[in-house]
Amino acid sequence: MRKSLLFLCSFILFACAPATQTTAQQQVVTVYASSAAEPWMSDLLACADQQSIILNVTANSPQIYLQVGEPENLVFPAYQIDEERIFIVAHRESPVQNLSLAEAQALFAGGGDASVQVWVYAKDVDLQILFDQFVMKERSVTSSARLASSAQEMSDVLNAESNAVGILPEHWKTGNVREVYLAGTAPVLAITQMEPQNGVAALIGCLQRY
Repeated sequence: MRKSLLFLCSFILFACAPATQTTAQQQVVTVYASSAAEPWMSDLLACADQQSIILNVTANSPQIYLQVGEPENLVFPAYQIDEERIFIVAHRESPVQNLSLAEAQALFAGGGDASVQVWVYAKDVDLQILFDQFVMKERSVTSSARLASSAQEMSDVLNAESNAVGILPEHWKTGNVREVYLAGTAPVLAITQMEPQNGVAALIGCLQRY
């Protein structure tokens, strides 16, 4: 879903609200999300509105960080707020049809149809970590794979290029694409720097009720 711009505009309004609009009861909570988890930022914004909390969206040590899947070395408290299915997705005109696990592994390792261009994410991106766990299972992705910088870019590419095959979470699957393989299902997590208190606890509790 292409809500990134709407989210950003909403967050800017909240983060940049004049100090005269705040009250003694309002708190400011810093938040951020991976591109895969951006759809849940709208829920977070709604929760902040209900709780009279101001959100400051920043990648610099956010108090709440949303991502899909558990980090490889999770050292901070994490709370599941939803779950998301991860798919291998192709353009509707792609020659790639429904895949088996072995066929998916071969395709992304470089052993598939030479006319097909596979797209992946950087190794440290939550979606790529999940894909490697679910599908590649310690196999290497082909060096000819193209890198998408975000779920939005991946969605745009898969909708625009008939030979493209890539990785998308269900909430980002839209337009002229089709699923060719279900890689797996992962939790959507709200990760905090410490045990949540006050506004942070209220926001996470609200997210879990959505």
